[in-house]
Amino acid sequence: MRSRSLLLVALATLLLHASASASDDDLDYLIDNADDIPANDPDGWLQEGSPDDDDLFHHGQAQDHPIDETHVFLLSAANFSDFLASHRHVMVEFYAPWCAHCQALAPDYAAAAADLSPLAHQVALAKVDATEDTDLAQKYDVQGFPTILFFIDGVPKDYNGARTKEAIVSWVNKKLAPGVQNITTVDEAEKILTGEDKAILAVLDSLSGAHSDEIAAASRLEDAINFYQTSNPDVAKLFHLDPAAKRPSLVLLKKQEEEKLTFYDGPFKASAIADFVSANKLPLVNTLTQETAPSIFDNPIKKQILLFVVANESSKFLPIFKEASKSFKGKLLFVFVERDNEEVGEPVANYFGITGQETTVLAYTGNEDARKFFLDGEISVENIKRFAEDFLEEKLTPFYKSEPVPESNEGDVKIVVGKNLDQIVLDESKDALLEIYAPWCGHCQELEPTYNKLGKHLRGIDSLVIAKMDGTANEHPRAKPDGFPTILFYPAGKKSFEPITFEGDRTVVEMYKFIKKHASIPFKLKRPDSSATKTEKDQSTASTNLRGERSSGTNFKDEL
Repeated sequence: MRSRSLLLVALATLLLHASASASDDDLDYLIDNADDIPANDPDGWLQEGSPDDDDLFHHGQAQDHPIDETHVFLLSAANFSDFLASHRHVMVEFYAPWCAHCQALAPDYAAAAADLSPLAHQVALAKVDATEDTDLAQKYDVQGFPTILFFIDGVPKDYNGARTKEAIVSWVNKKLAPGVQNITTVDEAEKILTGEDKAILAVLDSLSGAHSDEIAAASRLEDAINFYQTSNPDVAKLFHLDPAAKRPSLVLLKKQEEEKLTFYDGPFKASAIADFVSANKLPLVNTLTQETAPSIFDNPIKKQILLFVVANESSKFLPIFKEASKSFKGKLLFVFVERDNEEVGEPVANYFGITGQETTVLAYTGNEDARKFFLDGEISVENIKRFAEDFLEEKLTPFYKSEPVPESNEGDVKIVVGKNLDQIVLDESKDALLEIYAPWCGHCQELEPTYNKLGKHLRGIDSLVIAKMDGTANEHPRAKPDGFPTILFYPAGKKSFEPITFEGDRTVVEMYKFIKKHASIPFKLKRPDSSATKTEKDQSTASTNLRGERSSGTNFKDEL
């Protein structure tokens, strides 16, 4: 998903080329009649790490002291992959030059790099200008600035610590420290079995070497579980590992689960082991809370089966749900949502379009795809298992929210809901502009009169549709918002392609130029009667002059 901060780059590019687009008489007409001025912060991008007033103020101020960044490597798309391939441990800061938070971090980040320079053979600190390398930032889902990732063998892990030299150095040193403890006696192994809820044990031929290095690297990608290694066959027996079996072998201990041991049979590589641990460390059924949400939604297993049930009914349905989950360990995440929990249950149910208190089971493909499927019929072990199997095999039909189709839809801006989007927006014979909004969104409310004015100006063009859809009450696989409002354009004859996102200033003129540029069917504005228009213009000359006189050879395109 493209972050809003990255859209600033696209906006800058759009403005640079604005003077070259839509150079026709219709544009001059709209400039004279649109009468709209871009509001401050039109896209709602002023968030942490964005160029708000304070950032812009500080941007012009010089640092008190020059920053020595000798030990910070500057990376770009051209050298990023090669650098990661040649360095096992790399901390990377994705920054924006205008970002005050990035500027505040810079001296500490440089000082941390200097402190860690004696360990240059083990770790490197680097940075990427995300406003220049937008594709690289998008690849790693950079959502704000600064974003700091720590790569181990090319696998990224978020750094969420304090942005100080001391905190960065301490955190990195911990990641470089030996992450695996050696178990050489049965007594040591028994203490682990009795004292820890979760643990990883690897049985190796040797406690040093390539396999030990892979276990150590995997341990640094997983903070929540302790990693151990042994070459003692008696220790292996305690963990139900065959001491005579081919080594290396590995097992995950989970004392609180019915199935206490989970055996690993994948490649003995750090990233694969870390994925195995992440996917299997959770219980068979995970209760969704504010605390557990990150481990659920950041899990490498993205597909989920969710049970929504009110608290006083949970004892009836949870055992059924848990029994069904046993057949899908490592394939699906089973999640229990307490439906009447105001903190979690209510907002999650609203997101999925669940109304009422009836017990519900649904399948969810994860945040990137975001398709959902509802279980019909009785909630039983067999029905849930069949539902989950069909989900994995892509046999289910997704559910999309929709308001009722409006009885009348004759306005300048057409009302779109999930059920009529195909007929209005995806009509191959017409170009279509669609705003996806949220009723509570302040930026959407600011846009409404401008968008209505655009619809009024373009209402006489039969080949063009101006439409809007409430994105909180309606869904469609071809209309996915990236925040509110999102404005998408669907060219005629090309509806099978992804729509084009409008990323410019939300004014009548800029949206018109965008439509004119991308429309498949050429058009001319149908204007009011020329004499009436002339009279109106004569009456508004004074107000026009207040906005600044235009000479006969100058128009808005020249002023850009």
